[in-house]
Amino acid sequence: MSAFQSLFTDHGDPFMPFPENTPTPDDLPSLSAAEIAALPVELLAILQREIDERLKRDKAAKTRFDGALTVRYATRAAEERQAAGKDTGTIRFDDGDFTVVADLPKRVDWDQDRLAAMVERIRAAGDDPAQYVDIAFKVPERKYAAWPDAIRAGFEPARTVRPGTLKIEIVPQGGDQ
Repeated sequence: MSAFQSLFTDHGDPFMPFPENTPTPDDLPSLSAAEIAALPVELLAILQREIDERLKRDKAAKTRFDGALTVRYATRAAEERQAAGKDTGTIRFDDGDFTVVADLPKRVDWDQDRLAAMVERIRAAGDDPAQYVDIAFKVPERKYAAWPDAIRAGFEPARTVRPGTLKIEIVPQGGDQ
């Protein structure tokens, strides 16, 4: 931070403070872009720095909070998911007067070399591989689930399923419909 900026860390310095009506980051949503653009460049620089600092702080707070929700609910979510016979997906359970919604998305990876070999076998058999796979050698999960068992068995060695990132939301009961 330059010596100039450090003088204005509290929207002013002891020798030439900004007026009391100087906008803060909290005021910006109520101002038009033109009004903000008309502010003195020194104030724009201060606001920009304050907003960047808030974003960093808020991102760190969100990361810490999401981690705390994971500590609190991940085990119960896994138990509920197992009881429901699900490896991934959304489950709901109550905690006091709230419903906890825990979503563990499914992420599927496909071995590109094995998929390419299967595409060639399908072509050699006279079928159109585009009916089964996308040309980018990615297999949409809906298509995979709709395939006959014989086709799926050939692709199984190219498929890896891993869980995504757990997302947890707390909502008042009755507010999740």
